[in-house]
Amino acid sequence: MQFTPDLLPGDITGVSVFDPHAASFEFRPGPIFAHVLLADEINRTSPKVQSAMLEAMGEKQVTVDNVTYSLDQVFFVIATQNPHDLAGTYPLPVAQLDRFLFKIKMDYIDRESEINVLATLHERRAAPAERLVERDELVFSRHLIDRYVHVHPAIHQCLVDVARSLRGHGNVLQGLSTRSLVLMVPALQTAAMLSGRDYVSTEDIDFLAPYVFEHRMILAPGADNIRTIVKECLAAPLEKLTRMTLS
Repeated sequence: MQFTPDLLPGDITGVSVFDPHAASFEFRPGPIFAHVLLADEINRTSPKVQSAMLEAMGEKQVTVDNVTYSLDQVFFVIATQNPHDLAGTYPLPVAQLDRFLFKIKMDYIDRESEINVLATLHERRAAPAERLVERDELVFSRHLIDRYVHVHPAIHQCLVDVARSLRGHGNVLQGLSTRSLVLMVPALQTAAMLSGRDYVSTEDIDFLAPYVFEHRMILAPGADNIRTIVKECLAAPLEKLTRMTLS
């Protein structure tokens, strides 16, 4: 869905339309009723519209005219945004940022890769479509990861220690929410699975922390190196976790 300045909340969530034949209102779902919603240039629309997605992203449900409609359990949002200094953009509310699991900054690809994109354009367009993953397969995979990738209690302690360290840092005005720690656990399990392990390790925390934590924090004026702050606050809890697992 292309996010534009003239977008309205109802354009996303859906609206109730009066049916003269039935003499009643009928709800017509918006594009948010999907398995995957791709929000292109999300920060070009107003904060009011962005906030309309909070309930869907946090609770997987939408409430319109005092009626709550459930979204599918595999629902999630992928969004792109323009740089904040670009004209016509709005900053995303902190509450909405907290509902995005990852924030990944994309830079220009290297020269050889860019040449390859141009050289293989027709070949990629003509390539047969890859096999699609069925919804039930995705749900089953989630259950398998949750059940068989072990998360030691020391991992939970480490995450809380990192969060508390960030909240108490002198250059951090607003630290991590408990929501971010809850969402971090399945992300760590998935990272471990992709690395061929059935347990979460310090490597997973060290790798994912910048992508999960950085966009959720507000820094004090004059502090701009958020990656350094995150790494600094990770050091002691990760060292403690390593000693616990080795003992």
